[in-house]
Amino acid sequence: MPVSALALALAAAVVHAGWNLVLSGSDDVRSATAVAVVCGVVVFAPVAALTWRLHGSALPYIAASATLEVLYLVMLATGYSVAAMSFVYPVARGSAPVIVLAISAIALGAAVSLLAAIGVVVVGAGIMLVRESRLVVSSRNVALALAVGASIAGYTLIDKHGIRHGNPISYFEVVFALTAVAYVSAAWRARGGAALRTAIRRSSMVAGVGMFGSYALVLAALRLASAASVAAVRESSVVMATAVLAIGGREHIGGKRAWGAVAVLAGIALISLG
Repeated sequence: MPVSALALALAAAVVHAGWNLVLSGSDDVRSATAVAVVCGVVVFAPVAALTWRLHGSALPYIAASATLEVLYLVMLATGYSVAAMSFVYPVARGSAPVIVLAISAIALGAAVSLLAAIGVVVVGAGIMLVRESRLVVSSRNVALALAVGASIAGYTLIDKHGIRHGNPISYFEVVFALTAVAYVSAAWRARGGAALRTAIRRSSMVAGVGMFGSYALVLAALRLASAASVAAVRESSVVMATAVLAIGGREHIGGKRAWGAVAVLAGIALISLG
């Protein structure tokens, strides 16, 4: 994995952990997510306009990616509403790179080095260890978290090919705009206009900027490295989020979770060598 791609994916992980920590602490996660998505689209619109380059051939990828992004946001917001972040986030993020690797190698015939493949598996295993094991969760919540991971894997693979047809910021601005229209419409019907207005806070806006910015960094990394490698490195955000929760006194880090963090770092090292 090129050093430049590694740096971009790690930067994306930092930003991603940040906006998830902010969003998961909201009183009304669904409404806050709607505000965040709109804010991300508005803030990055001038950047997209100044660097605009998008071919018509990108439209099928944009449509598919936006559909999966909406599913991702709906399931993520639902997950944070019914289960702890320390369960939903690691399981969703940990399953995504493994799914990406499997589809890339088996269905798409992409070349994946042995070191990178081992690294992705080690990252996935480490993230599962970082998960708070004392939580009692239902099979429904497990399925929900895995569905979030599948959505992440789906749009990552689609976007790997979609960004070949335009500038990454232009591409994602359109994807994010379509996502915003669909998600806000659904949130308006479900929560009402008053709930959305109440959710217009600085924290929601910051989350929106982070939401867009983190994936813009991922798209840049996808231009330089395989989808499986980028997805795995990006999921180191789980370790970062867990560390912040622990330092802030919201989580306890035991030996199992510490070893999980070590495994994630080891997996990233293997991916970078591959």
